[in-house]
Amino acid sequence: MDEGDKRGWRFEDGGFLALVLLVSLAFIWLVLPFFGAILWGLVAAILFAPLNRWLVRRMGGHENVAAALVLLLIVTLVILPAFLLGMSLVREAASLYVRIEEGDLDLAQILVNLRAGLPDWARGWLDQYGLTDLEQAREMVGNSLATILQAIGSRALLFGQGALRLFAALGVMLYLTFFLLRDGERLGAQVKTAVPLRQDLRDALVERFIVVIRATMKGTVVVAAVQGFVGGMIFWMLGLEGPLLWGLLMAFFSLVPAVGAGIVWLPVAIYLLVTGSYFEGIALTLCGFFIISLIDNVLRPILVGKDTRMPDFVVLIATLSGLDLFGLNGFIVGPMIAALFISVWNIVSDWRRKQAVRSPA
Repeated sequence: MDEGDKRGWRFEDGGFLALVLLVSLAFIWLVLPFFGAILWGLVAAILFAPLNRWLVRRMGGHENVAAALVLLLIVTLVILPAFLLGMSLVREAASLYVRIEEGDLDLAQILVNLRAGLPDWARGWLDQYGLTDLEQAREMVGNSLATILQAIGSRALLFGQGALRLFAALGVMLYLTFFLLRDGERLGAQVKTAVPLRQDLRDALVERFIVVIRATMKGTVVVAAVQGFVGGMIFWMLGLEGPLLWGLLMAFFSLVPAVGAGIVWLPVAIYLLVTGSYFEGIALTLCGFFIISLIDNVLRPILVGKDTRMPDFVVLIATLSGLDLFGLNGFIVGPMIAALFISVWNIVSDWRRKQAVRSPA
């Protein structure tokens, strides 16, 4: 082949690469409306892949039946409870909002009782910093609580208006999950073969990707769900208003590193103590420190183990940034991007270290 032919082949290779990139970007743009459904389908397939493989072995290789059973399990244990919880939460939020609007729940009196129950040094501290305007405090607390309740109500309204799209997204997620469970290993092998990377680098990145997904879901979502459920049950047993709402808030704040469920139950416990509800306040304090807070310390090492070792500040920044950029999907996307970033640079560091060993100065 002469020099002109070589240049021609290079030009054609570059043109084909440009076509591959263009078609890939067009496909990403096409499926972008179902980004969340695709993401959760991928996450569900990765999480339940071990169970699916076990069922396939137990059933003598019947992949369709095994994938269908796992899908039924996902619907029964995850999707249906989530719908029922959401409906109950909306009813509870609406009831609480009506009580506030009708004056049955007097925020001003609650704040008066709170201030009256504080010790002298705490009241002096409030006076020193000018935090004695109860009307302004009542308005601020009322507006914040109304915003939360209205947000829940608006989500319910959007659910009603966009039910068709929601069910379409749910159908896409379940459909994709089924095929990823059944054909995931074959599809994964094809994707790995097509990725233009060296085999050792490619395998390391794919392995890290799967590990991060499992660690994020097990160490974040499962722990948050357990903390929210236990916290809500404790609020319910103590007879406090809105246990579902409090449980949801604890679960949400548990998703954010360095914050946790304590930002919810601790102020409530302090309020109960300073307003004379000593039994409830002491019980909530003890349960908060020795049950709710310990769930994270006990469950996370068991569920995650040594799957991921990202610094806490990286997890915090990645989670908050992910939530800001991608909404609810961000608590997976953010840490996943951060972990892959660290993994890529660790691979680069290992490669440079090996190069230095092979060719000493």
